[in-house]
Amino acid sequence: MIETVALTGSTNADMMVRADAGAPEGLWLRAEQQDGGRGRLGRQWLSPVGNLYCSTLVRLRPDDPPAHLLAFVTALAVHDTVLHILPGCGARLKWPNDVHVEGAKLAGILLERRGDAVVVGIGMNVALAPDVPGRSVTSLRDLGAMTQIDAQAVVELLADHFAARLAQWRSVASATLLDVWCAAAHKPGDAMAVQRGPGDRIEGVFEGLAHDGALRLRLSDGRIETISAGDVDLVG
Repeated sequence: MIETVALTGSTNADMMVRADAGAPEGLWLRAEQQDGGRGRLGRQWLSPVGNLYCSTLVRLRPDDPPAHLLAFVTALAVHDTVLHILPGCGARLKWPNDVHVEGAKLAGILLERRGDAVVVGIGMNVALAPDVPGRSVTSLRDLGAMTQIDAQAVVELLADHFAARLAQWRSVASATLLDVWCAAAHKPGDAMAVQRGPGDRIEGVFEGLAHDGALRLRLSDGRIETISAGDVDLVG
């Protein structure tokens, strides 16, 4: 089920309220506009009319794989959706869960958990790319998507792809899922910088993922740094 509202503060916040009230897995909520959208690390997510702002709900089961891997599940579902619409656009995944095209951000993901409920928030630039100082941003329309591809059409595709990837998460080894993610992401040897916190920025090259999905970064002295959280900038 996909529920659509004209305006809300945050679809993630609204979905958490629904989760607390007993909403089932598989519910989707889309807002035509948000006035309190949030990105990772508490950043504001700009929400002009025409783009996609949505959240869905996953109910964790006792035998489910680790919940943090849902970030990779979601990124793959968004990537699947983008390539469904624009097969030749060259979309890639950027750790931990951004989708970009030639270095420009197209979509982002925010997961929040309370108890057995994981709220999965997704924002995608469909009709236009907001002006974000210091960041390169793009949209489906900028990449050549037809005008018929609006936010409602995208969320309908996304819901199907997410269901398929969620089933995969529950049925294959976690290592297999991470291998699938790596195949859609930046490549080993790609130069990147990781901002782990204020004044804590390191540079190196991508060396794949650890067994738990953490980023492995090879530093200039050959050491491997394992990073569980941070913002990645691809260099060059």
